[in-house]
Parts: sequence; C-alpha cells; structure tokens
Amino acid sequence: MNTPDENVLVVKRTLFDQLGRFQGLNFEPRKYLDAILSRGNNFFLSRAQAEKDPTHKQIIPYVLLTHGDKVLFYVRGKKAGEQRLVAKGSIGIGGHMNESDESLFALDEVAYRAGVEREVGEEIAINTKFEDRIVALLNDDTTEVGQVHMGVVHVFKLAEAKVEKREAMITNVAFLDKNELLARRDSLETWSQICLDSLDRLLA
Repeated sequence: MNTPDENVLVVKRTLFDQLGRFQGLNFEPRKYLDAILSRGNNFFLSRAQAEKDPTHKQIIPYVLLTHGDKVLFYVRGKKAGEQRLVAKGSIGIGGHMNESDESLFALDEVAYRAGVEREVGEEIAINTKFEDRIVALLNDDTTEVGQVHMGVVHVFKLAEAKVEKREAMITNVAFLDKNELLARRDSLETWSQICLDSLDRLLA
C-alpha cells in the first residue's frame, strides 16, 4: 500500500489500554479526550510507519454531517488516500491530523476542533451554519485498518443541507435517512456500519 509522505497524530496503544480499551463505540469521550489531547501524550509519527504499527493509534476525526433526520452519505472513489476503503460507502468525513494542520494544535480542544474543521473543509464545502458536537469514540480492532486507528466521532448539525464536494475521492453525495442507509449497510465501510447501528444514540 502506498501511503502519503506525512507525519500523523498518534497516541500509544498503552495509553488507550490504561484509559480502558473498548470495541465499537464508547459514549464517554470526555474520559479519553483530556488525555489524548494532552501535549505529553500525543505526537507525530511517519504515516508509513504508523499504518503498520499496532502499538500506536492514529487519531482520526470522523464527522457525521446531519440535517434534520438525514445524514450525508458518499462513496469513496478511486482517488481515496486509503486504498483499503475504495468503493465503500461512508457516512463519515475526516482524515488524519498531520503536522500541516498546525504542529501544536493538540494543546487544547479549541485548536483540535479548528483542525477538524480544516480537515473536513478539504473534502466537503459546508455552505451553512452548523454546530459541532463530539459524541463518541470509535475503536475497531477486528480489521487491519481499525487496528491502527481510533475515531473521534463528531456530529456537525447543519442548519441547511448545503454542501458540495471538494475532492475527487468523494462521489455519489446525498443526504439519506436511516432506512435508506440501512438498505446500503452491507456496502458501507466498517466504521460507518458501527455508527449506523447506533445512529439514534449518536444523533440524540
């Protein structure tokens, strides 16, 4: 697998174990975030190394964009950076936090959230006001991708359904309700399946 030449934000898996390892979603994100976003606990690692090193977890904002009872859905095209997820449907926008975001962004949560908005803004243009809530953490050690990543699940509640794609990897964009998403569940990437299975709680 070819990986971009960049350094990405990681924490040691031992920190995750100390805080309390879990599988799937954890709805107590504050228990983890204060430690994860502490300057002494996170650092940047070569992505090429991080993708093969399960002793570290890459921190990935995973943002659900919602309007009313609908969630933004898309399909990852061939230009997706993570080739293991190509052609998979997704309800999460996000990516690696890297040094180009701001090497000191993790000093506090305000700076982290600004970094998240930049990451989302690279893929999707949001042309309306929105609220940003961190609702859960996501861990899935059952897949090769999941073993080296940890998701911070955000919900961006949009005032209007006004978005447009900015990257070629984003295709088939649409706001879908829960039943429409359930009909597509088998084609979704694993993280999106996990979120869909607890969608009511995530959006509550």
